[in-house]
Amino acid sequence: MANIKSEITLNVELDENRVPEKLNWTAQDGGINNAEAKALMLSVWDAKAQESLRIDLWTKDMPVDEMKVFFHQTLVAMSNTFNRATQDEKMTATMKDFCDYFAEKLELKK
Repeated sequence: MANIKSEITLNVELDENRVPEKLNWTAQDGGINNAEAKALMLSVWDAKAQESLRIDLWTKDMPVDEMKVFFHQTLVAMSNTFNRATQDEKMTATMKDFCDYFAEKLELKK
């Protein structure tokens, strides 16, 4: 049986100070082709070093209010992923409580 490969491409356009001006991504399997993004967070698990490696980028024109919503939605998604990966209902509930607290303190509308 042949292995199936799927490619996700991230393109970052930088200004002269190496600050992101444009972010685009492609994921053919997901029907995404060179779509624009204002921010991205990528985590990769390095099993050998037993640590997370991260890339966090956002364009200089990413509005702060949108960044707050992006963080909230990312935290909610991480809670859901944590639950699917661990089936730890108690910690998932705690994480979701924090997400609600986060949204409340930042006055984000659901």
